[in-house]
This record gives sequence, C-alpha cells and structure tokens, in this order.
Amino acid sequence: MTQTAYRTVDVDGHKVFYREAGDPAKPALLLLHGFPSSSHMFRDLIPLLADRFHLVAPDLPGFGLSEIKPRDTFTYSFDALAKVIGRFIEVIGLTTYALYVFDYGAPTGFRLAMAHPERVTAIVSQNGNAYEEGLSEGWNPIQRYWRDRSDANRQALRELLTPASIRWQYEHGVPDTSLVSPDGSALDAWYIQRPEVDEIQLDLFGDYASNVALYPEFQAYFRAQRPRLLAIWGRNDPFFLPAGAEAFRRDIPDAQVCFLDTGHFALETHAKAIAEAIGSFVSA
Repeated sequence: MTQTAYRTVDVDGHKVFYREAGDPAKPALLLLHGFPSSSHMFRDLIPLLADRFHLVAPDLPGFGLSEIKPRDTFTYSFDALAKVIGRFIEVIGLTTYALYVFDYGAPTGFRLAMAHPERVTAIVSQNGNAYEEGLSEGWNPIQRYWRDRSDANRQALRELLTPASIRWQYEHGVPDTSLVSPDGSALDAWYIQRPEVDEIQLDLFGDYASNVALYPEFQAYFRAQRPRLLAIWGRNDPFFLPAGAEAFRRDIPDAQVCFLDTGHFALETHAKAIAEAIGSFVSA
C-alpha cells in the first residue's frame, strides 16, 4: 500500500486520527509531529518511504484531526499525550517500530521508548531535543511562565499562536522561503483557532517544563539502551540549537548527526534529503 490511507481509531474512548502507508509486513516507522502541527507535516515524506516501510503518523490528542476533549475531562500534559499514543500503538497492533520524532513528538516518543525499549528499533530525531544546551533564547518567554504561572505570563504566550507567528516558525532560517508551501502553516493556524485549542496549547507550553525535568532520564535511557539514532537537524532552527543534536553523541557515541541548511520545519524544504538519510540509516 504505497498510497496513504486516512483513518481514525478509538483509543480507550479517545478518537485518534492517523495516516498510514506501506506494507504492514515491512519495518514500521512511527512518525510523531510537533507544535503547532499535525501528521500533515509528513505529507511529502510518507510517499518517499512507503515502498520500504510501514508508516504510521498519528495526530496527537488535541492536534489536527484527533479528538479535542474538553480540558475539564482530559489533562493536556506530555505524560497524557504519551499515554494515549502508547495505547494507540497497541490498539493498531504495532509491536516494534522505529521512531521519527520532531519537536513535541520528541518528549512524547522518548517517553514511549523509556516505557518499552524493546519495541524501539531505531530513532530519527529531526529537531527533537533532549538536552538543555539545545534550548535557544526563543524559549525565554515560555521558561518565564514555568517559573511564574501568572496570568500575565500565560497571556504573553498567545503571540506564539497567531498566524503570523506560525508562519514565521516555518520560514525562519530558510534561505529561500519561496520553497515553503503556505499550506502547512495556514492549516496549523486554522486548527489552533478552533474553540479551546488556544488554551490547550497554553497548557502544553506550561507543561513543557516536565520534559526538561525528564532530560536526565531520557539521557540515561540513551546510555543504557544505546538505540541506533540519527539526529537530522535544520541548523537554523530558532528554538532547538545544533548543540542539541550534537549532544546525542555524548550518550550514544555512534549516533549519526546531520545538519541541513534550513529551519525548524526541515521537511518543508528537505523531505527528499531526509527520506534518503532515513532509508540509508534504518536499512544499514
């Protein structure tokens, strides 16, 4: 099945939307998106890999076309996102898989890997951070909210949810922005403007502190399990610095690190290069 299928599955009462392509008998690759995106970010990558892998790309709870449960019935935290995606994997029958993690997908995926290291065959981290040196000054307003959960600090983060800010995240650090389709950022902005999604995103900004607190545990997992890891990074990312990619080698000495001349959403301009790198890495 090289054509992408679009499905929704019930995961313990939580409807999760996902994209799927490739032969289920082939090695599985679980694709986990980031903020403020959805599985749509993998639209170019999936067809490039569908002849070699079984690809599964869910929308995280509260993102994309997955169910948006009210905040008074579901706590939007990274622990909760990982719990739902962990059960999603079991419900659709994935037993082993390689991980492709990006942005929010990294702390989600690393939680899955720590919980069940025997399931993870390899990790591809595309601008998916696990080290404090990878955090840029772009995190300063969010870190201010971690330290002081005042309403003023929370409201100040709304600027990150505007269509202009989302578009900036797609274009910053890209040498030729005419190569960045307007569709991805426009879709992300539309998703965020739905009722209560802004508050969900602000909740997750606050809870991102839990990911930084877990960095030592993620790193201990890397040292203990030594997963095969490829860090492929847009070197001009305004949020996650190249030092975050290089740091993987401290805990996994044979990790492969590759930098691309682009920004945060590297797939927008380098899907072919990333697909080639994944093909070579996972099959090696």
